[in-house]
Amino acid sequence: MLGNHGRSITKAVFTPLARVLARLGVTPNMVTVAGTVASVAVAVICIPQGWIWQGGIALALVMFGDSVDGTLARMTTGGTRFGAFLDSTLDRLADGAVFGSLTAFAVFRMNESPVRTWVIVAGICSIIGAAAVPYARARAESIGVVAKLGIAERTDRLIVGMGSAIVMSVGAPAWVLALGLTWVAFASFITVCQRIWFTARHIDEGAQ
Repeated sequence: MLGNHGRSITKAVFTPLARVLARLGVTPNMVTVAGTVASVAVAVICIPQGWIWQGGIALALVMFGDSVDGTLARMTTGGTRFGAFLDSTLDRLADGAVFGSLTAFAVFRMNESPVRTWVIVAGICSIIGAAAVPYARARAESIGVVAKLGIAERTDRLIVGMGSAIVMSVGAPAWVLALGLTWVAFASFITVCQRIWFTARHIDEGAQ
């Protein structure tokens, strides 16, 4: 949902930067790989250590900046099938690193309590959702159905998950993080169900 609205903004912001990168010979795939490496590094280094708001700001900058690969692709190659595959695949690594690191924070940094258990369970479910949502879309597309719908796209899940963690890190109670990750897990499940339902209704159209 948020991702759809944000694309026009990122296009306007990153078009000048993409022009500079294109002149320097930087390829969209280079940007994709660099953004993923930076995202994973920030997540696994900062979040489990408890540097959540610092890591959140760094992740926001890295992931927002990573959007330049799409603009650069449209400006240079026009976008390739391998580029789309690489971008989607590496996004899964970044998502897993973020939700895995939030879960690790709960395991290693939170005091033992029902809320800690809640966060761990919700975090694990969020990791599963981060893989299941794009997988449902990919499998639908493999049989000719474009199931690009759902209440929680990647941007929505990351903003809610990291946002709740940042709010907790600056003084809010731990249950704020628990609620945030619960929303991510629940919304991911609903999104998968929406894509399954959509695919079931349109699979015959895709086969034509």
